[in-house]
Amino acid sequence: MRRFCKLFFCSLLVVASSCTQADEKPKMYNSYKGLVMAGYQGWFNAPDDGANRQWHHYTGPDGFRPGSCTIDFWPDVSEYEKTYETEFRMADGTPARVFSSYDESTVDTHFRWMKEYGLDGVFMQRFLAEIRNESGLMHFNKVLDSAMRAANRYGRAICVMYDLSGMRPGQDEYLLLRDIADLSERHALKDHGRNPSYLYHNGKPLVCVWGVGFNDKRKYGFDEAETIIRGLKAQGFSVMLGVPTHWQKLTGDTQHDPRLHELIRECDVVMPWFVGRYDEESYPRYNSLIKENIAWAGQNGVDYAPLCFPGFSWRNMPGKENSLQIHRNKGAFLWQQLSGAIASGAEMLYIAMFDEIDEGTAIFKCAHQVPVGASRFVAIDEEIGSDHYLWLVGQAGRMLRGEIPLSDAMPVRDRD
Repeated sequence: MRRFCKLFFCSLLVVASSCTQADEKPKMYNSYKGLVMAGYQGWFNAPDDGANRQWHHYTGPDGFRPGSCTIDFWPDVSEYEKTYETEFRMADGTPARVFSSYDESTVDTHFRWMKEYGLDGVFMQRFLAEIRNESGLMHFNKVLDSAMRAANRYGRAICVMYDLSGMRPGQDEYLLLRDIADLSERHALKDHGRNPSYLYHNGKPLVCVWGVGFNDKRKYGFDEAETIIRGLKAQGFSVMLGVPTHWQKLTGDTQHDPRLHELIRECDVVMPWFVGRYDEESYPRYNSLIKENIAWAGQNGVDYAPLCFPGFSWRNMPGKENSLQIHRNKGAFLWQQLSGAIASGAEMLYIAMFDEIDEGTAIFKCAHQVPVGASRFVAIDEEIGSDHYLWLVGQAGRMLRGEIPLSDAMPVRDRD
């Protein structure tokens, strides 16, 4: 009995430590307003990481080797506790290494960076096409477990986000509702005292549902979306809905059906998808769109979270080799969007993405020196740090909260 009590007491100390290591008093996130949040994919695997998924989300049609991959940026792995050797080679002939999201140490490193640079937190992606399978469910549960601990350890906001892409209607909408009920129990999502880092909005724990209203011939539609939204509301959650760019006018990438507006009005936050829609030259037209979106949302009792992304690249994605590339211009493109959204009246921001090196939207630390050979990778400009984009979104958070003046001029970093 004495040994049991000792072990129980030690376990309580571990839990307490995870919440107070970074802050003596855990920070409680009661609203998305005033926050800059990023999407967190967490979908990368490597052989021998324990997930039994081999290379995952790195691989092209012939595995993960020169000439066959899906990533365009290479991660800066200098701070990771665990890394994995690949068949790629650097210019000096040494093997190039990558990380696995399955390792808790990887997730811990990422949340430490969030705290160090001032990113408020992340939306943890859960892909229905993945979690319907045992291996995918195990992987994303492990990543989320690690993230929940790290979020409380470093005082960062965290929120669950479901990506409906590939959803099978008539089944997966109920899978989602069962899954969030399970996560709610396992991670105390409705007990803010036990899980202070979980993001609340309008007095309830927030859940994001992404992928409603797109006109790209998805197998699911508004009926399934309605089941999910109302099911989440019935379970006591507030809801953020991820919709197409032209959701307000029901044109372009959006289904021309006013039912989308009805569903948005049932939600608490609307977030449009802007990735790949514009570059530096064409952004001003979309900045005007943001102002119109904010006005509509205000008139209809919904909060609005505009999306910003650092750039886009798809050269190594099979079948996309000659597709659109949107250059980062050393952060000028991202800052144009960050300052533009805030100047337009945005009260919260969504950054796509924290770790998506697949589409070249990652803001986490990417490498200056990249592998050479058959696959062509985008290197971070030597004139800026590998952490430049993390730093920029941290500055945007300060600007959003009025801690520094609003400016469309990209801030100059003092490295002394």
